[in-house]
Amino acid sequence: MNIYVSNLSYSVQDEDLREFFAEYGEVSSAKVITDKFTQKSRGFGFVEMSDDAAAQKAIAELNGATVDGRAIRVNVAKPKEEGGNGGGGKRSFGGGGGDRRNNNRW
Repeated sequence: MNIYVSNLSYSVQDEDLREFFAEYGEVSSAKVITDKFTQKSRGFGFVEMSDDAAAQKAIAELNGATVDGRAIRVNVAKPKEEGGNGGGGKRSFGGGGGDRRNNNRW
């Protein structure tokens, strides 16, 4: 089961996230999401656990728990939507405007 963890302290690292969940069962992976330019935490991450029952118990017990002074939120991760451009729907950047190179009205 894939688990979404949000409101993480920016000091939490992958290994810290793994340790939070390891007491509930085997953690297949734990990843704090970082900004691709600054490499700093974005304050959320994902944990994957192979045992669904253990994952459900971890979600129930860790949701709302205080970690580094912050109440974390823990939920089942929703599948990533296909083709999402982040804004929902097609984006428009305005009309053409023509080719000014051949328009000698400067």
